[in-house]
Amino acid sequence: MQNPTRPSMVYKVCTRAQWRDASLTGVFTGAPADLADGFIHFSTASQLRQTLKLHFSGQNKLCLLAVKTDALGAGLQWETSRGGALFPHLYEPLMLKHVINDWPINVAADGTAHLPEGL
Repeated sequence: MQNPTRPSMVYKVCTRAQWRDASLTGVFTGAPADLADGFIHFSTASQLRQTLKLHFSGQNKLCLLAVKTDALGAGLQWETSRGGALFPHLYEPLMLKHVINDWPINVAADGTAHLPEGL
């Protein structure tokens, strides 16, 4: 059962090339920062704009992935990070069958991005 205090959806930002490579295998093992940290970084909808600003400013050819949290099971851990907020971290590869949507995005130099409606 989904924990009512946790969002039902989390989001991952990666390059379109990383997404294309993962599409060939059906598994996303992580971006370089994920591999270095030992888990795949996700953001909630409310954390996403700040994540884009801090980590992806000025980057084009990105992909935004949407994943339902209940599909990730016990591998998804909520851990204290930026500003004391709880962030979702996945301690196993992301199976692409769990990605319910993906959108191409670009992030302006000031960190702003046009996100899909509803985010």
